[in-house]
Amino acid sequence: MTVCRDCCCGNVAKQPGVDHDGQLRRLRAALPAPHRVRTSLCLDVCEQANVVVVQPSPAARRAGARPAWFGLVGDPAVVDDLTGWVGAGGPGVAELPAILELSLIPAPGDPDRVAG
Repeated sequence: MTVCRDCCCGNVAKQPGVDHDGQLRRLRAALPAPHRVRTSLCLDVCEQANVVVVQPSPAARRAGARPAWFGLVGDPAVVDDLTGWVGAGGPGVAELPAILELSLIPAPGDPDRVAG
């Protein structure tokens, strides 16, 4: 999982109602090894801050699964839904909960692809 933390995402001035550090701690605590939660510089979808990208497992990627991009991830309930889905297998393995479909966004440069 990649969590954007640059100009807009993770910025308390732009997203004052979100505990950004707490969000990262929550993600990392909920997704221990073999999962990895890392931060990234700008992912170029600033209007969707906070942005999270969930990578498929290597086996799921070989079977055709694609990364799933999520925007406006600020609410702890969305974080819980994301970590539950990732824990169940994530892209290409577990069915995306309907509630998370509301947070799906297109990857930059590929407006037709949102999940796989």
